[in-house]
Amino acid sequence: MRSMTTTGRFITFEGGEGTGKSTQVRRLAERLRLHGFEVVETREPGGSPGAEAIRHLLLTGVAKPLGAEAEAMLFAAARDDHMTATVRPALSRGAWVICDRFIDSTRVYQGALGNVDPRLIRSLERLVVGPDMPDLTLVLDLDPNIGLTRVSKRGEGTNRFEDENLEYHKELRAAYRDIAEREPGRCVLIDADANEDVVAVRIWMAVSERLLRPLREKGERAAE
Repeated sequence: MRSMTTTGRFITFEGGEGTGKSTQVRRLAERLRLHGFEVVETREPGGSPGAEAIRHLLLTGVAKPLGAEAEAMLFAAARDDHMTATVRPALSRGAWVICDRFIDSTRVYQGALGNVDPRLIRSLERLVVGPDMPDLTLVLDLDPNIGLTRVSKRGEGTNRFEDENLEYHKELRAAYRDIAEREPGRCVLIDADANEDVVAVRIWMAVSERLLRPLREKGERAAE
């Protein structure tokens, strides 16, 4: 974990398809900016030129025939470029970084569902992410029937993960809930079965409690 003495914070959003991650990333970023923070919004796979090129291979399904282990390595390569080009520079200057998907997506999609050895996945995390783990991970939890209905209503082309069957998405949800339960110090499970305003309030409460209040308390102690 990075030192909490710096002002920059790293927040990641996780969850299944159609849970509203992209919308809530934008809304949280807007609210933090109103409070005077510099905020960098980013995503995975992607978030930097090299990573965006790899994103196309992963989401179109071009890399699928290579197997889940190869996909995990491609995600790690994209993440390495993303960390170097986008995340670490922003954190070092005191910005807040909000990322749509991060390490937990690899743990779930390639690990829990793709049966990639978790030791390989954790080794890649240590190599690529190192001490720059998220300060807070918000796991948006939603019945996959509802999430997939939302995806279909968007009227956009689906990616290869969204095209998986319902049982796959149920297992995906269970895997995310398991991570949130095992790592409560980093993760907060957010009920996403509500309109986006209500979900945004739930997220803001978590961010305020986990990250903003400690910052305020640190400032108060420094002023004494």
